[in-house]
Amino acid sequence: MDGRMAQQVSAQNDTGNAHRWFGGGSTIMTALAVVCALLLAGAALLWIHYGTAVFFEMIASGIAACI
Repeated sequence: MDGRMAQQVSAQNDTGNAHRWFGGGSTIMTALAVVCALLLAGAALLWIHYGTAVFFEMIASGIAACI
């Protein structure tokens, strides 16, 4: 060895990433995520209530109306 002491490598602080994901998000992105989640939950509830046949018939009739 050349007489120098090894320096301890400090770990990087990852609290910045946690803050970005959990506390520093924009309100527009949060609102968009909530709206998407509500739409997905609504579609799932309709699927459960009416069944797959009626659900697909509604989609097919909507597509046929557009054509």
